[in-house]
Amino acid sequence: MPSALDTPEGAAELAESLLPPLGNRWLHTQAVAERARQAALAVSEGERDLLVAAAWLHDIGYAPELRETGFHPLDGARYLESLGAPARVVRLVAHHSGAVYEAEQRGLSGELAEYQREDSPLLDALIYADMTTGPAGQSFDFDRRIDEILVRYEPGSEVHTAISKAKPYLGAAVARTRARLANRSDQGVNGS
Repeated sequence: MPSALDTPEGAAELAESLLPPLGNRWLHTQAVAERARQAALAVSEGERDLLVAAAWLHDIGYAPELRETGFHPLDGARYLESLGAPARVVRLVAHHSGAVYEAEQRGLSGELAEYQREDSPLLDALIYADMTTGPAGQSFDFDRRIDEILVRYEPGSEVHTAISKAKPYLGAAVARTRARLANRSDQGVNGS
């Protein structure tokens, strides 16, 4: 088993054992982890490593060997739970980027509800990192990322419908994270 899965090092080790064969998914994951590291000031000091760890792990459910339901947040969370990962990491992976909306489309709301969603700066920052990173690791603004997803998935598909419904929720999380980062930056400038 990898080292502690709530650390960036342990999480990166596990992600690297599963995702490189997936090409762009691996590029995306690496970039999301870097974006989370850059956004870490949006969360409390004690949660910064957890944010980066969750970013490394957010898409592990795409690994073919972990596929059970075909819904990557749930498959990833279940796998992490089977490894004995800390519950908070499991829950963050389960609920990253508005997973509740897609779970509803897929008829998996009950299964996802087994993992309590936290509404916190930490989940917001994870959403920010994912929703400002393109599918091959590109840096996107939020609207471009949403548009990219909506083009990649057919209208009427579970993902297209879910992202369309989730856009206000996701946009608010991104905005809150940006505000927290601006506030921390202002405090740093004013505190000098």
